[in-house]
Amino acid sequence: MSKMLYLVRHAKSSWSDSSLSDRDRPLNKRGRRSAPDMGRRLAAQNQLPDLIISSPAKRANSTARKIAKEVGYDRSKIVTDENMYFSGTGSMLEMLENVDDRYDSVMIVGHNPAMTTLMNMLSGSSVDNMPTCAVALIDFPIMSWSDLHSADGQLLTYDFPKNPTNSI
Repeated sequence: MSKMLYLVRHAKSSWSDSSLSDRDRPLNKRGRRSAPDMGRRLAAQNQLPDLIISSPAKRANSTARKIAKEVGYDRSKIVTDENMYFSGTGSMLEMLENVDDRYDSVMIVGHNPAMTTLMNMLSGSSVDNMPTCAVALIDFPIMSWSDLHSADGQLLTYDFPKNPTNSI
């Protein structure tokens, strides 16, 4: 048995309205296209997380909802967590270690630089920057999320909207 973690950086956001707070920035046109596209790529590989946790920021939550729709995940069950909004990898890791073990696969949708740092830390990767709407899938040989800190994860897939192979 193992645990699977999907790391998703939110899709491209809009900077057109400078009066909006950072939390309230929506997806731009490209982001509104790429999030469902990445969801369709996941669906084509029968990738369906048991739980989706999103940053409360509008752009992250919109990304989570668009991906959820494409993979057939009930959008009303998306959990928002403050630990996903620029609180750092330590807070994100602590949040993940407290996930109920009935969930074998969890998707988190958040922000850089923490998403790239977390991916590299958990999988031993050396990616410089996860592009917007990038998806990484990491497998952990653990029975409990509480053991995540001591597990060596294996990066199974890494994809992003402008990836020339266009597949998860």
